[in-house]
Order: sequence, then structure tokens, then C-alpha cells
Amino acid sequence: MKLNIWPLLGAESLPPTSRKKLGVVALMYFIQGSPPAILWEVLPVYFRLHGASLRAIGGLRLLELPYSAKVLWSPIIHRYGDRRVWVFSCMLGIAVVVGLLPFLDAAHPGWALLLLLLALTTLSATQDIAIDSYTVGLVSREEEGAANGVRASAYRVALVLVGGGMVLLAAAIVWGWLYVLAALVLALLSLLALSVPRLDLPKEARHHWLTGFTGWIGTWRAIPLVVFVLCYKLGEFAIGPMVKPFWVDQGRSVFEIGLVPTTFGIVLSVAGALTGGAYISRYGIFRGVWFLGLLQAISNLGYALVAWSNLGRFGLYAASIFESFSGGLGTAAFLAFLMNVCDKEHATIQYAFLSSVFSLTGRLIGALSGMGAERLGYAGYFALTFLLALPAYALLPWMKGWIHEEAGGVQKIVRE
Repeated sequence: MKLNIWPLLGAESLPPTSRKKLGVVALMYFIQGSPPAILWEVLPVYFRLHGASLRAIGGLRLLELPYSAKVLWSPIIHRYGDRRVWVFSCMLGIAVVVGLLPFLDAAHPGWALLLLLLALTTLSATQDIAIDSYTVGLVSREEEGAANGVRASAYRVALVLVGGGMVLLAAAIVWGWLYVLAALVLALLSLLALSVPRLDLPKEARHHWLTGFTGWIGTWRAIPLVVFVLCYKLGEFAIGPMVKPFWVDQGRSVFEIGLVPTTFGIVLSVAGALTGGAYISRYGIFRGVWFLGLLQAISNLGYALVAWSNLGRFGLYAASIFESFSGGLGTAAFLAFLMNVCDKEHATIQYAFLSSVFSLTGRLIGALSGMGAERLGYAGYFALTFLLALPAYALLPWMKGWIHEEAGGVQKIVRE
């Protein structure tokens, strides 16, 4: 019996050419998710096991500020070169950086280690610009729901295989060899980036990049959009850096951390992303943003309950399951929203701007997460992260005017 996955993606009505595009999207976002897998899934465990403080682990998030500043150099990617070559070059550089990481002291991060991590995040942010621009141009409006489920899922599959895989293997292989192995995998992915179809931007769009950006964002209507994007993922960014240290401090083993919140958790987030993409294809982006995002915010309270009530191993497992699945739902909805509000010819800078905006508060709140957990305790801090997710919902009425798509894939431009 042949398994038909297309209804699960909300793509049963799409033609074969659209389904091929989904395969390209999956590859590109697996590539995009590989460097963050090391930053978010591996390094917090690695540093904590080597004796780094919670404050130091949280503070390392400041090195991810290139993700929030990438709009500054996005015009270069927009104007010059093949976006596939940008991805290839950046991934090759990331492979070199990752191969050098185990040679530096993790217990007391010095300037050399900090500069390596800054290089990693800068290269990763640059390849994000190229991949996001390529994808927005590749995917049509009616393909966006399924495509965003696929891209969120592929990103998380990278977190599983690269991040969860490294943490799991750390129980049997020394960290130095693991980083070398990861560097080889990243180098292979850089070559695969050249295998996708070339997709050129129109010459006029390349040369008139500033007009395309200012005409899109240069009105008062952009203010609620920017504030909404700033706030929507705030709760998720706030809790993220402290989840793995919480598992360590709960006495869970490296193998257990690699298996449950990392590998199994990301598998659940993949299922959530696919479910979210299918939901958006059927019911529309606006409904997905508020309903799926709310589930994501509520999941933070699960970890707060575990920390307050000492629910033990299985309570911790339950909190992880809820947080992982709902995180996939919310991410699919938010990615669909970001893609939908961009103009395809100018998506390089527009999408870079929006993703820079939403990651800015994330990096700043992530940098303070260790201090918050130390002062409030895990329970109080996790509860606070839920409250941080709520302000975005006050801005939802203004977001309707930015969305191009109605429920069920019916196209209706409503931004004018």
C-alpha cells in the first residue's frame, strides 16, 4: 500500500511541479537548520557539562545578534551573485568553524571561542538571507501553507539529526571527534546547496532594491507589523536557552536529554509543523497565527508546573511533548505569515528585515534568560515566559490588512 503524504501537508490539490518545489524547500531548510542545531541543541549541553554557569550560557545568545542585524547586508545578497553560491560559501565556512570549536576551553569561554561563535552566527545569518529569499521567490501563494509546514519540519529534522544526534553520540564518542564529524556533514551540505535549480531575480528588482523596501514598509501601517513581529516569538525565545540546563539540573543523563527533549522532542515538533502547515492550507494564515501561536505560548506553563510541583521524570516528559508539538504548530504559522506579507521580487530585504526584527528581541531576552532563571528560579521564570508571549495578540486586528491569502487557499489581496 502506497503512503500518500500530500493530504497530511495540505498539498493534495497541488500539481506535481509544486510537489517538486516542496522537495527543494525541504533540502534548503535542512541546510538552514544545521548551524542552529549546534548553537541551540548542542552547545548549551556541552557548556553546562563542562562547568559553564547559567549566566554564561544565556549570555552567549548575544553572539547571535548577527541574526538580528542581517538586514544590513541583505542588499548585497539581493544585488550580487547566485543565492545558491552564497549558501555554499557560508556553509563551507561554518564547517571550518565547527571543526575548530573543541580545541578551545568550554568551561571558561575566552575571546577566541567567542570570536569563533560570532563567525558561526554571522555566516549562518548570511545563508539564511539567501535561503529565505530563494524560497519566497520559488513558492507561489497557493503553495505557501504546505511549503511552510515543510520548511519548518525540515529545519527541525536538521535539529534532530545534527543537534540531537551529536548529544546522543556524546554518550559514546568524545566531543572532539563529534565536532569533526559535524564539520564533515556541514561541508557535504554545502555541496548539496548547488544542486537546486537556479532562480534569478529580475534585473530591475536587483537595481531598485531600496524603492522596493521603502515602498513596502514606509507607512504608518508598518508600525503594528513591526511590533507584532517583535513580540510574537518572545515567549519561545525566552524559555529556549534554559530548557536544556533545566534538564541537566533535574539530574537527567546526557543520553536522556539527547533522546527526549532533543531527538524525540524535535520529531514531535516536525509533526506539529506539518500539522500546522496543513491547518493553514485549509483555514488560512490569520487563524493559524492566533490559534496555533496561543497553543505554543501555553506550552511554557508545562515546564513551570514541573518546576513548581516536582512532578518527576514523567511530568518532565509530558511538558517536553506538549512544548515540542505546539512549538512546531506556532512556527509553521509564523513562517507562513512572514512569507505571505513579503513581495516576491523584493523578498531578500523584506524577509531579512522581518526576521531580523523578530530575532532581535529573542537574542536580547535569551541573553538575560540565565539571569532570570537564577533570580526567579526555574518555575517563576518559565511562568514569566508565558506572559511575555501575550502582548502580540493585542495587535492581531491590524495584521489582517497585511495578509494576501484567505482560508482554503483562495487568493484575495487585502492589503490595499
